[in-house]
Amino acid sequence: MIEKVDPLTPVLVGVGVAQQRNGDPLEASEVYQLMVEAVETAAVDAGSEYLLVDAERIAVPRGMWAYSDPARIIADEIGATNATTVLAEIGVLQQSLIADACVQIANGEIDIAIVAGGEAKYRQLRSTITNTALDEDFQQADVTPDITLTPEAELWSPIEANAGLAMPVGYYALMESALCHARGVSVEQHRDSIAELYENFSLVAVDNPHAWNRNQVSAEEIRNPQGKNKMLAFPYTKLHNSQWNVDQAAGLIFCSVQKARALGIPESKWIYPLASTESNHMVNTSQRTELHRCKGAKLAGKKALELSGLEPNELTHLDLYSCFPAAVQIYADELGIHYDQSLTVTGGMTFGGGPLNNYVLQATCRIAELLREGRAVGESGNALVTSVSGMLTKQGFGVWSNMPATNGFQFADVTAQTKSECHAIELVDGVAGKGRIVACTVLFNGDDASRAIAVCDVADAKRTVVYSEDIALMQKIQAMDLCGEDVLITAGNTFSLV
Repeated sequence: MIEKVDPLTPVLVGVGVAQQRNGDPLEASEVYQLMVEAVETAAVDAGSEYLLVDAERIAVPRGMWAYSDPARIIADEIGATNATTVLAEIGVLQQSLIADACVQIANGEIDIAIVAGGEAKYRQLRSTITNTALDEDFQQADVTPDITLTPEAELWSPIEANAGLAMPVGYYALMESALCHARGVSVEQHRDSIAELYENFSLVAVDNPHAWNRNQVSAEEIRNPQGKNKMLAFPYTKLHNSQWNVDQAAGLIFCSVQKARALGIPESKWIYPLASTESNHMVNTSQRTELHRCKGAKLAGKKALELSGLEPNELTHLDLYSCFPAAVQIYADELGIHYDQSLTVTGGMTFGGGPLNNYVLQATCRIAELLREGRAVGESGNALVTSVSGMLTKQGFGVWSNMPATNGFQFADVTAQTKSECHAIELVDGVAGKGRIVACTVLFNGDDASRAIAVCDVADAKRTVVYSEDIALMQKIQAMDLCGEDVLITAGNTFSLV
């Protein structure tokens, strides 16, 4: 028994994952039912039903559903009548909800907190495919959360949108081109490397009982568009993309050490959050000084390790946010993490599953399972789970261990420091004249390349985002690194090579 632990130390005592893959959408559970199932599974995992009825705070990140206060639905279903409900809108880090729960417990404000989330996009997809009408989501009349968390700004610029950028895949593909250029490798070599990275992710998914796709997928299958694996935004095929057509939910139950002991929850279940850090300074993708770098990730990630007293090579488990390969690589580079170790515990958002705004909770559940397995055989273990909001716009980090920290749970918000060290380049529209490509990609519509997008430096140290529908230019972008090349820009925001 670990005696010398502050009784207010927060511990993760219960984790639950719910997943369904029902071909008949009428027989499939709704999202709220999956979330409730995950939370109830987490209580069973911890071995105490009192964690449900005594929960004082329930937080849910916004998903692709219409519930106005999903945490209240969960509270009503589990009997937590006095729980404060929290809804985090899109643009709020999932790690922030975990940090908030841990901070409140550590401060003695509450004893038990639940964080849960989920999606049922596969159910919706099956509804469309089978032409089956579904009843509307569980209805809430005049119900609002006790607390609503919202981002301070938009996650993209109208100038970016006007050039044709809409879905996240285009923004991350721009970052990928900048990574390729910074590494000084050919486009073909870079495509090979990210395909191999994701092949390794698929191998992890094979051994993850909660993964959506547990089939091994080769680098060649990932790299090259064929059949359903279409090119979305060069060099990204569908198999580089987060798979959001999943029915998955996760539930995490936190409590204080004193509460865990009072409820008789065995220490073998306890997972300790060592540190949580975040940066919420928002800079649009095209305004970043270097699109292959992320100052917030470097500052917040290194702060998390510093507070935990750990070096990257002391992490036994890693899960780097994997909406697209660029996110994985940029985080690894900023933290000095080597690519020869496994960078995911789930299989990533392509193979493990990428419920829109819930993946970090899924990954944290898996981390807890693996850390417990280590403890069971007498091995100490440490883990890092990273979080992203938007287009690598906000960055969050959670460090976990199966052993308590000597200085307890630590939280740090490095937003102010990031802002002071991060320069945003002014973005302008309707400029005509010369420019130089900083990043570029080609967007696809079905099997066909439809539009080239380029972020360009222009006069007076400013930036713009331009496009072209010239077939030859789109072919060239897919064949060679054009970053650093000069272009001619029209007042209509189109471009051509000089």
